[in-house]
Amino acid sequence: MQKRDFLNASLLGAVAGASVLPTLAHAQNGPKSASGPTLLTVSGLIGTGNRGAFDPALDQMMGKQKLQFAKAQTFDFAALTAMPAVTIKPTLEYDGKVHTLKGPLLLDVMKASGVKVTAKTAFFLRAVDGYAAQVSAADAAKYRFIVATHLDGRPMALGGLGPLWAVYDADRFPDMMAKTLPERFANCPWATYHMEVKEG
Repeated sequence: MQKRDFLNASLLGAVAGASVLPTLAHAQNGPKSASGPTLLTVSGLIGTGNRGAFDPALDQMMGKQKLQFAKAQTFDFAALTAMPAVTIKPTLEYDGKVHTLKGPLLLDVMKASGVKVTAKTAFFLRAVDGYAAQVSAADAAKYRFIVATHLDGRPMALGGLGPLWAVYDADRFPDMMAKTLPERFANCPWATYHMEVKEG
C-alpha cells in the first residue's frame, strides 16, 4: 500500500467523538445495536440495519469523506469478536515479518449485515484517513478476507493498524506472492471503519 496522507488533528478528534455515539435503532436481522463504541459501519445494499440515516451534525468524519446512507449496520468490538474467528499469518509490508491476525471473515460480517451477495457484489472499504479500496465479493471469498480485530494476540489500537483491518493472507496465494509486499496489500485499508456494499 502506498503511503497515505493523513487528515488533520481536528478530524482525528472527530473520530474519537463520533466513536462513542450510540447506535440509533434495533435491527430485525443481524446483530442488535452495539452497546460499546461503534467500530465498523456497513451501508449500501444491506438488510434492515440497526441504525438510521447519516447524520450531518454528528457523523462528522463520514461527512468530510462524502459518505451518505439511509440506514446502516453497526458493529462494536463485542459483536465482531462474538463471530467465528479466522486466524491468518501473512508477511506484512511494514517490517517484512510474519504476523498473526485474527477476526471474522469479511463475508460473515456481510451476512450479519443482511447482504445478499451476487456475482456483481463489491465492497468499498474505507479507512479513517480516507484511504479506500474496492474488493469484489468474489475476491473476498477467494482470498478469504477477514476483518481483523487482533494482531499477534492483542486487540489492535487506533493509531497503529487498527482497531480493524480488512486483510487477507497473501502468503497463501501464488498470484499475490508474485507481487511486491506493498502491492499485495493495496486493497487492504488498515484502520477500516466503513464498508459500502454495491452492485456492479
